[in-house]
Amino acid sequence: MSEVERLSEGKYLSLTTFRKDGTPVATPVWVARDGETLVVTTERSSGKAKRLRNSSKVLLAPCDMRGKLTGDAVNGTAELTDDAGTKRVSELIGQRYGLQFRLIYVFEKVRRRARDSVGIRITPST
Repeated sequence: MSEVERLSEGKYLSLTTFRKDGTPVATPVWVARDGETLVVTTERSSGKAKRLRNSSKVLLAPCDMRGKLTGDAVNGTAELTDDAGTKRVSELIGQRYGLQFRLIYVFEKVRRRARDSVGIRITPST
C-alpha cells in the first residue's frame, strides 16, 4: 500500500506545518486523494496557509477528529493551489464527505467565506 493510499484511508489527516522558528503546528483536516497526491482545504488567511507560504515542509499522519495520531507519520511537501486547483480540491472533498461538507460550505457561503478558501496539494515522501 502506498503512503497516499494509507493516509487517505481514514476520515482525518494530521497535517503538521512549521512556523518560521521551526515550531510544529498539527491540525486535523479532512483529506481526499487526487491521483498520487492528497488534497485538503483551508481558509486563505489561516495559520496553515500562512505557514505554507513560508515553508512547503509538512508532516502527515492518520488521526482522529481530535488530532490523536492513529498511525505512523511521514514527511511531505505541500503547496497552495490556484483558483482552478482550489475548485478541484473542493469538489474532491465534497465528493468524499458529502452532506457534511455541503452543510459547512453553505454555512461558509452565508458568512461570505466560501470564496476565501484555498486548496492544499500534498505529496508524501516515499
